[in-house]
Amino acid sequence: MNSYLAIKTLHILTSTVLFGTGLGIAFFFCSHRKADPAAAYFAARMTVLADFIFTLPAVILQPLTGFWLIEHSGFRWTESWLLATYVIYLIAGLCWVPVVLIQIKLKSIFRNRLETNAPLPESYAILFRWWFLLGWPAFIGLIAVFGLMVAKP
Repeated sequence: MNSYLAIKTLHILTSTVLFGTGLGIAFFFCSHRKADPAAAYFAARMTVLADFIFTLPAVILQPLTGFWLIEHSGFRWTESWLLATYVIYLIAGLCWVPVVLIQIKLKSIFRNRLETNAPLPESYAILFRWWFLLGWPAFIGLIAVFGLMVAKP
């Protein structure tokens, strides 16, 4: 396999990881709502871990492989569909960073709940709402980038 195909494959795989972990984390993390404290803490812990093991490397590799592909495929950096992908990816990233920070805070809340048997604090509902609201633009943004990458309008 030549280097172009290898980098393109890595680009596709990391985009799949971003999309798949986004779906999986949302499903897994939302499952905590009715769970017992141990299950909720486990879900939160695994969510944070998955973001660091899978999502973070994919977030870093996506633009690196994308820029390499642009440079080696003959596209202009300023093509309108590429400019749109830069903006959408940046917006998705700006949503993702606070989501991860919220997940870490929620994990701490669940750990405290498990250790002390305390009820969820009022901050939980606010944090969860922000987590949910910020997740949508990031997730929809990735779908839009997929569309742009396929169509190259």
